[in-house]
Amino acid sequence: MYVGGSLFLIALGAILRYAVADLWAEVDLPMIGTILMVVGAIGLVVSLVQMLIYSSRRRRVDAY
Repeated sequence: MYVGGSLFLIALGAILRYAVADLWAEVDLPMIGTILMVVGAIGLVVSLVQMLIYSSRRRRVDAY
């Protein structure tokens, strides 16, 4: 999951959590929104850590 997908999940989760009226008794939309926000946040952290790790691996070319 990349940064864009993580931000999408966070935004979708926030919409479900705070902006949608819970009309169905069978489905707990605020809980689904919270789960999506948490998964998006975890994905964002993992993506940023991977970007930091891969950016620190630079190719060193020795000048002759």
